[in-house]
Amino acid sequence: MSPPGDYHEALWEGVPEGLEPVDFTRRCTFLLSHIRAGERVLDVGCGEGHFASALVNAGAEVVGVDVAAEPLRRARERHPELDLRQMPAEGAWPFQDAIFDAVWAGEVIEHVADTAGWLSELRRVLRSGGSLLLSTPDHGRLQMLRWALEPRTFEVHFDPRADHLRFYRRRTLTELLEDFGFQDVAVRRAAGPPGARRALLASARRSRF
Repeated sequence: MSPPGDYHEALWEGVPEGLEPVDFTRRCTFLLSHIRAGERVLDVGCGEGHFASALVNAGAEVVGVDVAAEPLRRARERHPELDLRQMPAEGAWPFQDAIFDAVWAGEVIEHVADTAGWLSELRRVLRSGGSLLLSTPDHGRLQMLRWALEPRTFEVHFDPRADHLRFYRRRTLTELLEDFGFQDVAVRRAAGPPGARRALLASARRSRF
């Protein structure tokens, strides 16, 4: 079996360099609406640094992390001013407890195998009352119905060899975050033009206990 790092590096080999993240404008607007200048933000799964750069431009103090080296190489070339670090795909995150005011995870949680361990680490590094912000593809009933009417699309999306391991609906994501000690959980759907992908945008606060 290949080490986890090799798997993630292989995924990035198929991603064109400089490609703008999907729904970037919509998700970036959501992210920046929840961040204040001066806050310390962790960008988990930062990729080529698009969101981290936007956060820095908005006055935040940002650390971007990814489990693969290739996106970080690209990000350093495009945004040499960013604080970018590689971290292991499994186990403890290399940060002290309660060190960040906010954590952003854009299109990451659906790739995580150990969701419980990942959320526990995320909560650990987030200060009491700090903000969790994330986006993930929406698998609500309407979207599932559309896929059901297009068997080939359904099969491709749920191919067991694909990199998406978890599939969330608004209710399941809300319940998951509440189960892990987050409060004021708000999950909304964001949809583009008819037929476009649908996403979930979630915000929550780490409970104080």
